Amino acid sequence: MFYNICFSPTGGTQKVADILANECAGDKKVIDLTDRTRNFGGISLSGDDVALIAVPSYSGRVPAIAVKRIAAINGNGAKAVLVCVYGNRAYEDTLTELRDTATKAGFRVIASVAAVAEHSILRNFAQGRPDEADRKQLIEFAEQIRGKLLSGNATEPNIPGNRPYRKISATGMIPKATRACTNCGLCARKCPVGAIDGNDFHHIDREACISCMRCVAICPQKARKVSPLMLFLGKMMLNKACSKRKENELYLY
Repeated sequence: MFYNICFSPTGGTQKVADILANECAGDKKVIDLTDRTRNFGGISLSGDDVALIAVPSYSGRVPAIAVKRIAAINGNGAKAVLVCVYGNRAYEDTLTELRDTATKAGFRVIASVAAVAEHSILRNFAQGRPDEADRKQLIEFAEQIRGKLLSGNATEPNIPGNRPYRKISATGMIPKATRACTNCGLCARKCPVGAIDGNDFHHIDREACISCMRCVAICPQKARKVSPLMLFLGKMMLNKACSKRKENELYLY
């Protein structure tokens, strides 16, 4: 069985994961790591299974909640293809942390991909990515990964990153409900960490919020926003680092 295991609050990571997974296998089992109601400890794979594990890079790290949920899965020797997706700045220690997490969960890492998707907060960076050029390249990556799987070669690739991992820096970008909010409650139900009060959708647990922008992306009324000032400052801070197009990378051997 092929498992598509993905943490993708705004859909960019899922787009990359789906391109790779669709080329690697026919039948797939999807595991949504943003689903806070699921018992991930009840998921067990076997040594004959293959898992594509995809996460976004938040400040050069794997989101802590994704680490916790991946760690709960029983890999039991299943082969793993690791994917980190970033918004055209840098992914730094994300792949190394993801490898360590997957390995501790019992997976055998055989390939890794770093890919670019539209920035989840500052959407002018890497806008429209993955684009057609990305898609072609990711399909080529998938073909190479499938070839390695068919060959029986289960060697672990050399993956970039550092230990200890870089320190996580908070963005401070907490989305808030505007007057356009109709109290439908979708944001609270779908928040990966339950940071939005189910009885008062204007109240946010700032300590719990991971600035994933799921609530902004899914609101049918477009009624959740980040402060325009914070967005402006973020764009100014990242403009130089994000302005030049970054390319996707494959680590196979």
